[in-house]
Order: sequence, then structure tokens, then C-alpha cells
Amino acid sequence: MPVETTKNAEVTKKYKEFLYPSVITYYQEPLPLVSGQGCQVTDAEGRKYLDFFGGILTVSIGHCHAGVTAKVIAQLKKLQHVSTLYPTAPVSDLAERLAGITPKGLRRSFFTNSGTEADETAVLTAQHYTGAAEIIALRHSYSGRSAMAMSLTAHSAWRISRTPVPNIRHAHAPYCYRCPFKLEYPACELACAKDIEELILTETCGKVAAFLAEPILGVGGFVVPPKEYFQTAVEIVRRYGGLFIADEVQTGWGRTGCKWFGIEHFNVVPDIMTSAKGMANGIPIGWTVTTDQIAAGLKGLTISTFGGNPVSCAAAHATIDAIQEEGLLDNVEKTGAYLREHLLGLQKDFPGIGDVRGMGLMQGVEFVTDRKTKAPDAKIVARLFEETKKEGLLIGKGGLYGNVLRISPPMCATKGDVDDAIKRLRKALEKI
Repeated sequence: MPVETTKNAEVTKKYKEFLYPSVITYYQEPLPLVSGQGCQVTDAEGRKYLDFFGGILTVSIGHCHAGVTAKVIAQLKKLQHVSTLYPTAPVSDLAERLAGITPKGLRRSFFTNSGTEADETAVLTAQHYTGAAEIIALRHSYSGRSAMAMSLTAHSAWRISRTPVPNIRHAHAPYCYRCPFKLEYPACELACAKDIEELILTETCGKVAAFLAEPILGVGGFVVPPKEYFQTAVEIVRRYGGLFIADEVQTGWGRTGCKWFGIEHFNVVPDIMTSAKGMANGIPIGWTVTTDQIAAGLKGLTISTFGGNPVSCAAAHATIDAIQEEGLLDNVEKTGAYLREHLLGLQKDFPGIGDVRGMGLMQGVEFVTDRKTKAPDAKIVARLFEETKKEGLLIGKGGLYGNVLRISPPMCATKGDVDDAIKRLRKALEKI
């Protein structure tokens, strides 16, 4: 008798056979998804899951949002592609609209396909404007999968390139739970930020092009810096001629609550900002924005074949519409606080939870074998993932040691969704 093959298995078999073997998937048995609505997704066999990862913080306003779907279809029927060689209303209108919501002075946009390209564009822009070459990034950071982006990344599991791009130096991360100086905030007096000056004086030629940093370290495990960190770090970098590039690929579009961009919580205005992911609710788009003066510093010919694609720009317009019309900035603040409260409740009940941190609907839960030693526990996270899948809850993971849960539902998530997710997460924790 032939072995019965499930629909999930059929999809997975082709995925494994025809894609690069290095393309990773979650779970011991990968989970093929075929549809979604709001905060729910459905697999190939019809089972529903509560999505509290949102495609790596990319489904910002909910799966298959009616407003995004309608505008994408309408644009597909009119004009699908022309490249940046020909101006279109969707891209020029989007650039104008973005100039109205970005931090002060950031009004010149360059559109690409992804966060990787956005960061590449930002670095190139900074190097041309300053005339310097060296870039400072943060340890535990993630910037993408091109050669330069992997070189900016300071997370060994994601640095698969054997030819790293030169002129990149990595500063200590503002990771208070695992302080590299073994100090405690605020008595530390921001040693991690102040160390950037010595890094510049010892590891560079003394003049830098830029400091590129995520307001909250995403893949690094949703690490939130002290509130004064960026003021100190950026002042040092600017003193040595560098620009500040805020990587808002994960933190942008209200994900951190109340404000459009994560860096706005830290009272610093970046010189260049990048984003992607949630900008168009899952439709591919990348974005770099800077000032008139800095943008003018990038000389020479440049295009982007797919950057500013009218369909992607229509999706971005619709996403911004929904964030404004549905009050999602406020919802993220309130629902995020509610989620955080319940995660702290789990921490009281389960000694394996060493730290709970985050902002808005971007919450991290770090697991340890012992709260005193803080030894990372990746094994429990691996087991927990299998159990949360059985409970119908999808979450993410990260951290240098793979021991951090990354919880980031679509920004339309309600308190009821949080109650449901916490109930499922608690049941999974009780099993292990």
C-alpha cells in the first residue's frame, strides 16, 4: 500500500527539492501556509494558526487587508512596471507623502526592493557625502544577505560570506541584560555608547562615514537600548565626521507604538533612514530617505529596475492609509502594553524566562537555564516552538544563541488576540 501523502508534505517536498538547501524553515516538519486573514493564517490542510510573528514583522496591518488588496488590484489593472527611468504618480506621490511623516529634514527618497538594498543605498550615500569609507555597526545586529549587508551583520549564524566587505567596525551592543562591560544601567553611565569613541580612535583612521544601527536590535533578540543611548552614541560619531543611519526595517511604521519610527522614541534625528518589511504590508519594497544636501552628495548615474514599482507604491499608500484611519499607532501602544504585562506574568510563573523586553508590538522573551548565571537556553526554545505550533500559535525566534522568542503580531491585533496567544503560549510552556 502506498503511504498517504498530506497536502502539507506535498508542498514541503517540492520546497526542499527545488530550492537552495540553505533556505531554512521553522519547525521539524515545515509548515506550508496557503491563506491568511487579519491575524490568522491557514496551512495546506485547512488548519488555522494565530500569527504572532507577522512574516518577520512584515504583515504590519493584517493578512490580506481589504484596503491593500483593492489598491494593488486597481494598480495592476492600470500600470504594473516601468522602472525609475519613467516617473509615475504612485512613486512621486508616495515620496511626497513620506516627507510629511519622516523625522525633520528627511525628504529625499530612494526606493528599492528590500531592506538589504535600502541599507546598501544608505551606506553608499554616506560614503559619498562624507568622503570617508569606514562604517560602524553594532554587534548582535542584522542588515541583510548581500555581501555588504552580511559584513554589517554581527551575528555569526547569518554571516555566510567568505569575502567580507572591508571598512566595517562593530561597536558593543547596548544589550543591558548581557552587558559586555558587566555593568548595570544606569550606574554604567552608558559605557557601551562611550566606547564608540575608543573604537573610532583605535579601529579606524579617525574619520568615519556613518554609524548604522537598528533602534531595537531585531534578529539580535529585540534588544532595546537605554533611552539616552543614541544621543550619546550619535554625538560621538558626528564629532568624527560620521552620519547616523537609522535602520527602521523592523521598527518602522508604528511597530514600536505611538510614533511612526522607532528612533523617534530616543530623541535623535537620523541623517539617513532605511525601511522595508512592514512598509507595504508584505508587498516587496525598500526605502532609503535622507536630506536634500546628503542626497545631492551621491553623484553619478543610478537606477533601480524594480524600485518604486507602482504596484508596491500603491500597497505602501494603502498601508499608511490603514495605519492612520484605523488608529493603529495608538492600538500598538495599548495592545503592546497589554501583551508586555501578560509576558511579565509568564516570567513570574516560569523560571526559565530570564528577560522580557521590547516596545509596542515588538516583544522579546529570553530563555535561560539559570537566572543568576543567565546561561542561554536554546534547547527550551526549540522544544517550545514545536509545542506552540501544536497549539496553533506562530511566533519567531532570534538572539545570538537562538534563545529569544520574538513576538510581533500584526498591528491590528486586539487584546482578545493577546489573551488567545498567551493562553496558547502558557499551555506550551506547561508541557515542557
